[in-house]
Amino acid sequence: MNKDEAKGKLDEIKGRVKQGVGDLTDDQDLKNEGAADELGGKIQSGIGKARRKVGDAIEDVGKNVKR
Repeated sequence: MNKDEAKGKLDEIKGRVKQGVGDLTDDQDLKNEGAADELGGKIQSGIGKARRKVGDAIEDVGKNVKR
């Protein structure tokens, strides 16, 4: 897991917590903010995962070239 994946997962959790608190307090603005945070976290986590996979693929190519 890289830095982007970790930050994204943290934002997802933060968003879910905000949504839960918004549900409990009947605060629609907080629920919407939480949903936006969760979505942003999912996007950032996805970007981090893609970066990691590209890095792994490049590393594999480099190993194969050395052979």
